[in-house]
Order: sequence, then C-alpha cells, then structure tokens
Amino acid sequence: MTPTLTWDDKIAVVNLGDDENRFSPGFLDTVNAQLDEVEKAGAQGVVTTGGAKFYTNGLDLDWLAAHAEQGQSYVARVQALLARVLTFPAPTAAAVTGHAFGAGAMLAMAHDVRVMRADRGYFCFPEVDIRIPFTDGMAALIQAKLTPRAAVASMTTGRRFGGAEAAEFGIVDTTADEGAVTAAATDLLRPLAGKDPGTLGAIKQTMFRAAAQALTGG
Repeated sequence: MTPTLTWDDKIAVVNLGDDENRFSPGFLDTVNAQLDEVEKAGAQGVVTTGGAKFYTNGLDLDWLAAHAEQGQSYVARVQALLARVLTFPAPTAAAVTGHAFGAGAMLAMAHDVRVMRADRGYFCFPEVDIRIPFTDGMAALIQAKLTPRAAVASMTTGRRFGGAEAAEFGIVDTTADEGAVTAAATDLLRPLAGKDPGTLGAIKQTMFRAAAQALTGG
C-alpha cells in the first residue's frame, strides 16, 4: 500500500500504509508529492499515521542492499524528508500507531508532537545494535527534540520503549488507546489552526537550523 492523503476538515492526514512502510524511493516520491499538495492547499495541520502494527520501520534495507551504489543519494533523500518535516510551515503531529524503528522513529521525531499507542508497539533507535552509527544529521535531529537524558537512553542503548515509557522520557507527548491514536494526534493540532505558514515556517527554520543543515548538508 502506498501512502494516502485524506482530510479531516483542514487538517491533512497522511497514512503511510498498512505494512512496514519502509522508505522505498517510490514511498519518498509519494510522501513528498503529498506534502507539496498539503502545503499548496494551506493545510492548518498535518498528521502522519500508519497501520495497527507499524508506523514505519524506516530505511528500505532490501532496496538498499540491491542498489548499494545509490546508498549515499538514498540516505540524502531520506534526510531531506526529515528536514522538510522538521521545518514544515504548518503544525505537525505523528500518530505512532505501531512500531517506529530507526529512520521511522526519526520521522516521528521530526514532527512537532507525537502520540503513541499505549498498549502495543515500540519506539526504538536500534542503530547501536545493528552497527550503523547515526549520521551527524540524524543525531542532530534527535538531540534537537530530546533532553540529554532521553537522548542517551534512546540513542546509546537500542532500548525499545513502549508508549508509557516513551511518554515518561518525553520521547512522545502523550499516549492513546488502540484506534484512537490518529484522532488524538489530530485533536492536538486543532487549537493551532490559523497560524501563519510563513511565520511558523520561519520560526521552525530558526529553531532547528543546525539540525536541518546537518541533515541536508546546507
């Protein structure tokens, strides 16, 4: 299933899919096209969500193994998407409906707020255990959003956080029951309707300039 775009009043809801929702080149194309549409329409907020088992597991390692010569450009595309969401000129919320691993967890982290399912699913940066160090940009993104305590607990251990633990560490803002995660994320954005996109985008560009530049090499 490719990502789909629907609307809840003036809040855009991007459903990443019902499988592992890995970042294939086609997936990246689709999500960027949907963000273009959302931006053009002047959405008052953007929610990304997933299926019952996965929010997203991040990098498409199978594709990467088959196209190793494109690895550098592929990672650059992923990081460009992370930077785009980080500085998006509308309020953003990640509805973490299931597992969020690696770059998938980073995508959630790039949003303004995160809601995670309370009873199932893990939020995890497994890099230390799969022997893939964070890039400068990925580390800068995570560290821009987390306290030092939470960054160390999540980045250096490979620990799998359930919803309650993730909320305790401030990795997510709140939790919700199964079936209510997307609605809860959308409800967090409703009071923020009417923010000027140019102003909000400029504020985020300033707040997260170091992380965005580290992600894009700019």
